[in-house]
Amino acid sequence: AHEYLHNWTGNRITCRDWFQLCLKEGLTVFRDQEFTADQRSRAVQRIADVRTLRAQQFSEDAGPLAHSVRPDIYREINNFYTATVYEKGAELVRMLKVLVGDDAFSHGMDLYFERCDGTAATVEDFLSCFELSSGRDLTHFAVWYKQAGTPVVTVSPTYDQGRKTLSLDISQETRPTPGQPDKKPLLVPLGIGLIGASGAELPLKTEVDAFDGATERELSRGIFEVATARRHIVFRDIPERPVVSALRGFSAPVQLVQSASDEDLALQCAYDRDPCARWQAAQTFATWLLVAAARHPSTRGNQASTASFTRALRQLVAASDDPPFTAQVLTLPSEADIAREIGENVDPDAVYIVRQSLRADLGRALSLELTDAYRDLASDAPYAPDARSAGRRALRNTALDLLAAGDESAGMRLAKAQFHAATNMTDRVAALGVLCLVDGEAREEALEGFYKRHASDALVVDKWLTLQAMIPHSGTLERVRRLMRSDAFSMSNPNRVRALIGAFAAANQRQFNAQDGSGYEFIAECVLLLDPKNPQVAARLLSAFRTWRMMEPERRQLAQATLQRIQAARNLSPDVRDIVDRSLA
Repeated sequence: AHEYLHNWTGNRITCRDWFQLCLKEGLTVFRDQEFTADQRSRAVQRIADVRTLRAQQFSEDAGPLAHSVRPDIYREINNFYTATVYEKGAELVRMLKVLVGDDAFSHGMDLYFERCDGTAATVEDFLSCFELSSGRDLTHFAVWYKQAGTPVVTVSPTYDQGRKTLSLDISQETRPTPGQPDKKPLLVPLGIGLIGASGAELPLKTEVDAFDGATERELSRGIFEVATARRHIVFRDIPERPVVSALRGFSAPVQLVQSASDEDLALQCAYDRDPCARWQAAQTFATWLLVAAARHPSTRGNQASTASFTRALRQLVAASDDPPFTAQVLTLPSEADIAREIGENVDPDAVYIVRQSLRADLGRALSLELTDAYRDLASDAPYAPDARSAGRRALRNTALDLLAAGDESAGMRLAKAQFHAATNMTDRVAALGVLCLVDGEAREEALEGFYKRHASDALVVDKWLTLQAMIPHSGTLERVRRLMRSDAFSMSNPNRVRALIGAFAAANQRQFNAQDGSGYEFIAECVLLLDPKNPQVAARLLSAFRTWRMMEPERRQLAQATLQRIQAARNLSPDVRDIVDRSLA
């Protein structure tokens, strides 16, 4: 869909210059996301978009490679085919749709195609169409295209029992990024709802004389615009202390900070009518547990909170009739998500251990529900790629993953049986992924059998390589080196490099950030070997170092030394030189 949609946004309307790259890539990502949402589950697609944004773009924004969606300067344009241009660029288009409304957005897109067909356009040309369709001045919104970094939006509620009012203090701050020490307040559309103790949605009414009171349009849509560093809103006729559901629909690409109790998050998980907010409540709950445990690895974490989290998930699973949504809720934040939340002095080993521990806790605590789901979602019908079938496979394989985390031997038996009985690649790869997490003959036999069966299918071999590169245990680096010497790999094949070496660098947080620095040295070797032949791929591999500054001191020192060794190499391409210089600046 993405490449097809480029026919309009990229080809018939192309970019005036490379600085406008987001006008074709970010806009087309938004369009392909909308296409998939229409074809599948809109809620699940939105959650998947947010997962990708946080995993790839938030990390980019938080490190030395941060840049604006429309950069003012570049040394090598290939290095700006990034998550910021693609994923954050798509979020800006989506945010524009939220701000102007569906009708004005649709008319604006029609006007853009009518005005600019056959031309080389700019971001200003694009935005002017929506100013005309909506009657709004979008000058303030346009700052998003110029300013790098992820805004931190803090929502602080205060409930007055006597007056039956809820005050929301909302603030925003964007931390300095390379070349941009001073940040302006952005125009942030914030989706907000209030949930009562029974789970019912509470109507939004504001105090007539409240400072910066909400407009009727904001109240009817539940979208409140934060255009300054701070905003204060007072809601009236609130009969009880509500739970504030903020950033509904992930209405802006921001990091939300909000205090909430275990009970608040559990209520959101159970009753929030916005699927994205329900999912986010579960993610927030899990993140708090994981970050606390990673920061204090000598403790086993807060057992009461873990039990409350488990109960919330059990209730959500029992009430949900949307298998792909349930699969998303049961998937914990990634190791990269947890590291980014910790922010500094990160120990990837501790992060891995606490995440595995919580997965095991969930697998044991929810074993009955997961076993029932795994059994009930089995199907002997012919494979079908429709949304319903795909959603059922997603939840069944998520259940398998958690069951194996909770009971390794039982999970291995299920995975081995599924691997051999699978009638489609989704189920076979999911089973192989579970088998890959346990050392032993079962893993090696499955990997060998999979390769023999699919050796002639290049894309499937890429999956096979990636699964092995992501094994989080010691010995994986030697496995990767061994695979590089095999017939299945060629350094001159970019897809093979991305599947094996790229997956190790980007998706294996524990082994890439190995305490002895071996992961860093390996990627440096590969970058220097590739650079004369394929500088674009070499530079992309090198971008895995974008989070090196958040590591604990020993790893940080090793990563810095590795980057300095690359920087000192002779005859580096502009691509690699650009990334290494920016990483060390």
